[in-house]
Amino acid sequence: MSAPVRPRLAGRAATNTVVAVFVLYTLLPVAWLVLAASKDADALFSSRLLSLEGFSPWANIGDLFATDGGVYGRWYLNTLVYAVGGAALSALVSTACGYAFSTYRFRHKEKLFGLVLAAVMVPQTVLALPLYLLASNIGVVNTFWAVFVPLLFNPFGVYLGRIFSDGYVPREVLEAARMDGTGELALYFRVAFGMLLPGAVTVFLFQLTAIWNNFFLPMVMLSDQDLYPVTLGLYNWNSAATTSPEYYPVVVTGSLLAVLPLIAAFLMLQRFWKTGLTAGAVK
Repeated sequence: MSAPVRPRLAGRAATNTVVAVFVLYTLLPVAWLVLAASKDADALFSSRLLSLEGFSPWANIGDLFATDGGVYGRWYLNTLVYAVGGAALSALVSTACGYAFSTYRFRHKEKLFGLVLAAVMVPQTVLALPLYLLASNIGVVNTFWAVFVPLLFNPFGVYLGRIFSDGYVPREVLEAARMDGTGELALYFRVAFGMLLPGAVTVFLFQLTAIWNNFFLPMVMLSDQDLYPVTLGLYNWNSAATTSPEYYPVVVTGSLLAVLPLIAAFLMLQRFWKTGLTAGAVK
């Protein structure tokens, strides 16, 4: 019995080693960011990063929100509006479109869905220039809408919406609701959307991460600093730090604060990622 056990233990040890390496690869930059954001400028530029000297996280946060007239707070609020509002609306639109592709029959349905799948493969950076030209033609360049509206449409979210609708929305339940006189709009919001909630949350988290980290589109569309998201604002500060090193500590601290909402969103919404929520709905 010992011979088969040894290869099994060796394989498990190798697997755990590989997982540990990837965990360290992922967490070490985060650990460095946390340590660097808690140090003053002297400790940041020295070899005392791991020591307790220069520990001043609250002073760094105060300096962050005081730099350039406190514009970081405005950037943070802009990012929350862009990301949370855009992700929520995008999840609703994508889930509804996926539900329509899954539930209804209409002309050229599969061809249209093929276009959706083709759009998934188009990089967002390729669309930045055409979107800028469209925004310029309608006069919304350097406005909130130039960044917010393009983020509402997510082809991958539509694909996920159809997959979840195929798997989690029993057609028997829909037919029973129709026989009770439920209209199609009420049918979606009162019956189907509750079953599609895990899919909507999944699309929301994907889109939240994409919008929160979005950089190229705001850089193309915006020139007003008051409309910047955090990513673009920190990029400008980091560029300025080459000639003004006092920007380095606020860039590090701002980067740490910028990732906290994403971590909080994943921790709070992961409970919705449970499968089988509709198991047993149809008997």
